[in-house]
Amino acid sequence: MNPLQNFLQWCNTVGLRLSHKVCVSKEGTVADYGMLAKDNIEEGEVLFTIPRSAVLHQGTTKVSAMLEKEKSSLESSSGWVPLLLALLYEYTSSQSQWKPYLSLWANFKTLDHPMFWSKEERDGLLRGTGIPEAVETDLANIQREYTNVVLPFIRKHPDLWNPGTHTLELYTQLVAFVMAYSFQEPQERDDDDKDDEEEEEVEKTKTPYQLMMVPMADMLNHVSNHNAILEFTLDSLKMVCVRPIHKGEEVFNTYGQLANWQLLHMYGFTEPHQSNSNDNVDIPIINLYKVATQGVQSDLARQLVEEKWEMLLELMQEKATFVFGKQGCLTDTELHSVLKVLCMSEEEFSEFKDHEGWEEDEEEEISLALSYEGLPGLNASWKWLIHEAARLTASSYGDWEGGGSAPEGLSSRQQRALHVCCGQRSILHRLMELTKS
Repeated sequence: MNPLQNFLQWCNTVGLRLSHKVCVSKEGTVADYGMLAKDNIEEGEVLFTIPRSAVLHQGTTKVSAMLEKEKSSLESSSGWVPLLLALLYEYTSSQSQWKPYLSLWANFKTLDHPMFWSKEERDGLLRGTGIPEAVETDLANIQREYTNVVLPFIRKHPDLWNPGTHTLELYTQLVAFVMAYSFQEPQERDDDDKDDEEEEEVEKTKTPYQLMMVPMADMLNHVSNHNAILEFTLDSLKMVCVRPIHKGEEVFNTYGQLANWQLLHMYGFTEPHQSNSNDNVDIPIINLYKVATQGVQSDLARQLVEEKWEMLLELMQEKATFVFGKQGCLTDTELHSVLKVLCMSEEEFSEFKDHEGWEEDEEEEISLALSYEGLPGLNASWKWLIHEAARLTASSYGDWEGGGSAPEGLSSRQQRALHVCCGQRSILHRLMELTKS
């Protein structure tokens, strides 16, 4: 029996109910496994239901009592250690209840996050996107967490874990597995109709296990224009159709409103940048500072810029960024504040300091001003700052040209890097076009 058939048989034994209108397949899907409609599906139909007992997290694993007993020693910056220890145990245990599920990932070769690329590939293909820096942080954190928290715990419990089997390499693969396939339960159920009795029932059943592995749900691929969504109830999780799906179409879930750089970093894949409605690009605040200091002639003028910069750093970090999506600025309030300060005259800035700030403009006005419709109407000094900061950001990329079609013969990694870079650069080019003097 192949792994998929074995998994589907297991689904029956654990009470996972799969609609007769869908099937799981490797054929006709956008990537690896996926779910296809065998018949027309109406909005609101349930595609499958999985009982909470079949969901895998630190509260359902065979070693849950041990993890609960020693949870204070498993605290870390990620908060993922208990789940990862549960996965280390279940993945390598021949007696695991989830073996047919975990066997679908026999060696994690399908995971191709940038953390598994060489440093040269990351720096070469993804320069300017923010991904290489994020991956370096991830890898350092994973190593620190494994060395300082996981390994001492494993050595303390040699009857359940083994440093020779549960290595840093396997731990890193499982981190990527969790990044790509886990689900996070909403902290609050937004159900306005719950009465007090049901509210109490929800409170009693709440657990700290918000991050979990959900068999079958992780078979579905993601697109921003999705047609299904995972719903959480007290005793089960359900994949529900949110718009009609025609026979033969793929069923797509959503992982959230994610740009291509986030999809590649966290999940190892991208959407073609033209079709990802959630694509965005970061403009570092430092680039606005660099632009503001360009062409400053006098020492007095330079000192004024430096004073403004120091004040801004009290409000936000030096590594802060401003995010532009496909409709405009997604961090408009923060960008508005920075532009306002950097473009103040000496008198205005002096008055601003004396009054310890200013009365903020209406959020709606700010949002409109920094939308793509509003940008051409900004005053010249603001437009120049945005234009030059966007140009400086665009110059930090590799050789990919924004908006162009993919050259022939690209590897899978090159294609995904192209989606990220072209998507970001096309937003920057649009920004420059709208803020031309």
